[in-house]
Amino acid sequence: MRKIKIESWKVNINGEEKDENILMALNLLLSSKKPEEIPRGIDKFRLFGRLSKAFEKAEKTKMLVLEESDYSFLKKMIETDVPSTWGMNSNAFKAIEDFLEAKEE
Repeated sequence: MRKIKIESWKVNINGEEKDENILMALNLLLSSKKPEEIPRGIDKFRLFGRLSKAFEKAEKTKMLVLEESDYSFLKKMIETDVPSTWGMNSNAFKAIEDFLEAKEE
C-alpha cells in the first residue's frame, strides 16, 4: 500500500486563481489518453473503479491511499505519459516526484 499526501497549489489561469493538486494531474493524464490507448477489459474496468473510489476518498481526507497494483499502474502512466513541460511548474514537479517516491507501507 502507498500513501501520498495531497497538497494543493495555486495557478493563475486567464487571470483567475485556481487550486490544483496531484489528483487533478492524474485525472488529466488518464482522461487525455487516446481512445486506442485506453486499457480495456474487466480487470482494467475494476482498476479504474478502485482508482475512482481512492480519488474520491482522497479529496476528503487529503491522503491518496493505493494498493500496490493500482500505484504501479499510475506510476507507469506518469513515467510514460507526463508532459515534459509540467516540469517547468515547480509545484507540479514536486507533486509528481512525491508520488513517484511514495514508500510502500
